[in-house]
Amino acid sequence: MRPIDFLLRGARRYPDKIAILGPQGSITYRLLLERVQALAAALQALAPDPRARIAICAGNHIEHVVALFATLLAGRIWVPLNPRAGRAELMRIVEFTEASIVIVQAELAVKVEASGVRTIAYGKAKDSASECELTQLVACYAGQHPAAVVHDLAETQAIKFTGGTTGAPKGVMQSYRAWNTTIVSIMHAMSLDEDERYLAVASITHGTSTFLLPVLACGGTVVLPGSTRPREVLDVLERERITAVFMPPTLIYSLLEDATVRGRDWSALRHFVYAAAPMRTDKIVEAQEVFGAMETGYGQTEAPAIIAYLSAQEARDPRNLQSVGRAALLTDIAIMSPDGRLLSCGEPGEVVVRGDLVMSGYWRQPEKTAETMSDGWLRTGDGGYMDERGYLFLKDRIRDVIITGGFNVYPSDVENVLGMHDAVYDCAVIGIDDAKWGEAVHAAVQLRPGANVGAAELAAWVKARLDSVKTPKRIHFFPELPRTANGKVSRKDVRQQVVQALEGQTS
Repeated sequence: MRPIDFLLRGARRYPDKIAILGPQGSITYRLLLERVQALAAALQALAPDPRARIAICAGNHIEHVVALFATLLAGRIWVPLNPRAGRAELMRIVEFTEASIVIVQAELAVKVEASGVRTIAYGKAKDSASECELTQLVACYAGQHPAAVVHDLAETQAIKFTGGTTGAPKGVMQSYRAWNTTIVSIMHAMSLDEDERYLAVASITHGTSTFLLPVLACGGTVVLPGSTRPREVLDVLERERITAVFMPPTLIYSLLEDATVRGRDWSALRHFVYAAAPMRTDKIVEAQEVFGAMETGYGQTEAPAIIAYLSAQEARDPRNLQSVGRAALLTDIAIMSPDGRLLSCGEPGEVVVRGDLVMSGYWRQPEKTAETMSDGWLRTGDGGYMDERGYLFLKDRIRDVIITGGFNVYPSDVENVLGMHDAVYDCAVIGIDDAKWGEAVHAAVQLRPGANVGAAELAAWVKARLDSVKTPKRIHFFPELPRTANGKVSRKDVRQQVVQALEGQTS
């Protein structure tokens, strides 16, 4: 079975039901499938190589979903291009994967122009009255079906590039088998059904792509928002009676700051999933009080969507507040020591994963693949431990652990406490080279609008709740913390700016 077959099954069972709803209108399963089939036939004609790479750079629109599903149905390899990334990075990916076609939203075309690759415009260019080329292709191939393509399950379905918070991004090869495993794991963990209404607020090029097929396989509806501004997201969540949504913590923080959030009706929400980055415990509790059904999933591009999952019911157990859940249906999790030994319950180490969810490797980087795989286990780079019940607790990226005076300090421990202060909106804790301590704990803090607090007060706040070792030696105030294109706080950029500021003080 191919991943796209989950959509075909949903279309057969619910042909007249709304599959996708958004600012551009709505589309039934029947019409969605007709458009996907027509574009898939066009892509096969334009890119006859059965292993051709189709790159897509677009926002969350119906046409983007059609282009993605058409790529899958055509039997080609999907290469998502983050629309927030810069031109140099996108061009590098297009060149590195030797993409045959780039489908691009008209407003983003400048980011991939002059790439030398066949480009299909998506949407209407500014001041253009003509139909876009993608629409023209669908019309030209209307009624046609693509040739049936069935690849071995070990073949690559997508090449997705890692976030690149450190070093150059790597192209993760996700197989047909890994996609099938992701779809089944999500359907099982979330108990999805035909009444599901999923809000695709996160980018389709990232986390949202893993939820589309599970929702549509069950006969649910995918709702595309017109904006990611907090107030408008809240409006759509409430008005459309959304039952499921995935968001990064930074967006959830913004929703909780909205003055209207506590006076709304959230009774339809069954799965409010936070993932992509750690969420502070005080914010988890606050979100549970406001929205109710808070859940979390742990995954990586190398093992997409859910390595582990924590349901809303499990999340209400105080023991699980900082957990990311237990292993998903078809995945094994263990904790490994630096020398490759599997550790016992409670012992901290590196989280490792195995099973059909795991990537095939990095595109044309066998040496990087060898570094990441160990005897069939994917080394995630995340620190953590498992308790006796099988619940996984993460303790930051291995490389982010601060070793100060011989003691290990996990940044998230300090961030959780700093974030509890009423004046702190968001924060990041990093290690800075120090002649006395080896590394010294430093914190970067973004205050709430109008808040006023000094570094000494924040340091005392941490010391009173943790200890002297974990108390930041310096606290740096940022008007706004730097973030990656995916909305995560960029420790790399925070560290770079802090180091530059310190060097400026000593020069």
